[in-house]
Amino acid sequence: MSVSDKVAYIKGLADGLVLDENNKQDKLIKAIIDALDDIAAEINYLEESYDDLCEQVDAVDEDLSNLEDDVYGDDEYDDDDDEMNDEAYYEIECPQCHEILCIDEDMLDEELTCPSCGTKIELEISDDCCCGHDHSHGHCHDDTAEDDE
Repeated sequence: MSVSDKVAYIKGLADGLVLDENNKQDKLIKAIIDALDDIAAEINYLEESYDDLCEQVDAVDEDLSNLEDDVYGDDEYDDDDDEMNDEAYYEIECPQCHEILCIDEDMLDEELTCPSCGTKIELEISDDCCCGHDHSHGHCHDDTAEDDE
């Protein structure tokens, strides 16, 4: 039974009592029933608005799904196809707070500041790493495998 149905039932019971408008208690009961009727009408309006909103959200969700299919293809988005995976990232440690920062090649030429403590970080960049490989392109090229052949 809905709220409107319950209020209608209470109204019917009150009509059967034949409430006297001059009696203060009967006047109070009638005012409460009128307030309940207004509340039930507002609840019905909110339920209808909610249903309309749900339909709109479903339509937007479907449109977004279609847009994702158009942009990314029918398959789920694959991180392996992301161009960012081709870039080299480096982890450096802030000398002040020891926070680990991830930077890419573009950031190597910039003045770096630790986002945690604000310390300016100076980098000494070398094309050779401790493993003895050339990192001038940001990747470790293991030439030993080619030399062994």
